[in-house]
Amino acid sequence: MFTNDLVSQNISGHEPYVPGKQPQLNDQTIKLNTNENPYPPSPLISDGLQEHIDNLRLYPDSSCEQLRNSIAQLHNLDPNEVIIGNGSDDILNLCTRCFSDVSKSIGFFEPSYSLYNVLGSLQGCPVKKIPFQNNTFEIKNDLVLESKTNLFFVTSPHAPSGRTYENSLFSSILKNYRGILVIDEAYADFASTNAINLLKESEKLIIIRTLSKSYSLAGLRVGYGLGSKKIISVLNRAREVYNVDRIAQYIARVALDDRDYFSETKAKIINSREKLYSQFKDWGWDTYKSGANFLFTRPVDKNGNTGKNIAQSLFNFLQHNQIFTRYFPAHILTEPYLRISIGKEREMDMLVTKLIQWQSKDLQV
Repeated sequence: MFTNDLVSQNISGHEPYVPGKQPQLNDQTIKLNTNENPYPPSPLISDGLQEHIDNLRLYPDSSCEQLRNSIAQLHNLDPNEVIIGNGSDDILNLCTRCFSDVSKSIGFFEPSYSLYNVLGSLQGCPVKKIPFQNNTFEIKNDLVLESKTNLFFVTSPHAPSGRTYENSLFSSILKNYRGILVIDEAYADFASTNAINLLKESEKLIIIRTLSKSYSLAGLRVGYGLGSKKIISVLNRAREVYNVDRIAQYIARVALDDRDYFSETKAKIINSREKLYSQFKDWGWDTYKSGANFLFTRPVDKNGNTGKNIAQSLFNFLQHNQIFTRYFPAHILTEPYLRISIGKEREMDMLVTKLIQWQSKDLQV
């Protein structure tokens, strides 16, 4: 008979990650809650796909050599400074697995990507959550140093606010922090800056990227990590041998190499983001200047009210009208805001129409 005492201690007290809602899609659904790219991936992907389907009887290249070469060339790095994962979450998991244990703690600012806490829980390591001091989501480098952690995660651009950080901040941390700094750059392609150049300054920096957002491959699960050869060699010790399948490696490589299509779709998203940002500012909605493919905004009702109840009201109203956004009521710094992913221009127009309707009628659902 199965009993709970057979379950490991780590799992017994573990709370799993809760992703954004995945609604049943139809012609009326506008899905703006999980920061997916609204555009299809590179049209070049289908050209050579059949060859790789025919070879599915063969194991994939465990080292992802061709894909690592493409990424290394893109970022002007050595292929041995690149590791490929089954999504960027796979790389985050490897970081925790390799650089934390019962005596080596991890740290991160809160609120940010909730998966960091989940990974620490699974590893059974001490977790140090450092609260942001206010809703500017400013990173205090002395708080990182004082954490005395072995591994520290930072999202840049920050999630869920979308604010960006200067490289001088990370450079200062790297000079004084004794542990390993992980900069999670899931949304960096939509920002005006990134931390890639800092890899030349420190052997203790890991930068993590995903192809889910800017390359329209959320359904494929491919991400990668960048770091010193020493760091990457350690991560490879814990990596599953065939962690990225044959088709995923091919599709990712084609998507990365199609720079024209990447630039075209990225520009569309940024243009739509800035247009919506201007609309929110015109309405007087407190909205963060974003370096990501989403906006974090504080709704204001027709009576000038803001706060948790107002954000919840709008979230419910939009969901009732088949427009799905993301709401984070569990933290005082996020409860008055909604996070809205950037969709196609038509979807953004439909969103604005519904927002005007909500403001004018102050509907409660």
